[in-house]
Amino acid sequence: MPMPPSNHESRLLRFGVFEVDLDAGELRKNGARIRLQEQPFVDFDHSVNTAVNKIRDSLGDSASSPRFVETLARRGYRFIAPVDGTTAAAVTPAAENVLHPELQVPVPRRGLVRALFALIQVMYLIFYVSGLAHLHAAERVAGRFLPGWGALCIAGAVLVTGATGIPLRFYLISAVAFDFRKLDGTFNRLFPFVLALDQLWAIAPFLLLPQIGVGLTFAATAALLYVPFSERTLVRMAYSFAQNSRGG
Repeated sequence: MPMPPSNHESRLLRFGVFEVDLDAGELRKNGARIRLQEQPFVDFDHSVNTAVNKIRDSLGDSASSPRFVETLARRGYRFIAPVDGTTAAAVTPAAENVLHPELQVPVPRRGLVRALFALIQVMYLIFYVSGLAHLHAAERVAGRFLPGWGALCIAGAVLVTGATGIPLRFYLISAVAFDFRKLDGTFNRLFPFVLALDQLWAIAPFLLLPQIGVGLTFAATAALLYVPFSERTLVRMAYSFAQNSRGG
């Protein structure tokens, strides 16, 4: 015969990064409690709409692009995210690990992931500005290895890719800053171009070969070759989890 939950257990409903504690009457996001307004009703005609709007505000949802609560014309509303119900021993929020459904890693705070992604974009902006500001120096260094037209081609590549990459990085920084919810799909479409651009700039440390030496040059290049894939992972961690919680 199944035993009822003890005082040390709670009934939990999980959807996306959110969790509802039915016994405590709490809504949590990544383990952190979200403050809810009690009885957000105003009058009979608008009470349901007001309650749904309050729920959407708490979940960060929207009526135009719903991830959790969908509006059915002339019928009402329905909850569209998959829900996982369980009974678990009560633990502190910090001890709970919510796994990403695709990457199978604990979901970190979105703010941290978005900040890391933005820092990568700033790093590339510094690369581009520095390369364009020292274009002649880059051509001179490249001339030591590729004399003649080779050095000129390297300088031209720095000029074109740097000038193209600057607006791209500003776009990605602004998308993260304003928390553009469809960044996952947009970045996937941009990824072939981002990958090609980042792979070209991965050889930038060779322009500093006389100053940093062979070993550090190859180490820096190897790290930069991986960066575009880490960008894609960060975007998926911050945005695809919310999109997938819609259930397709």
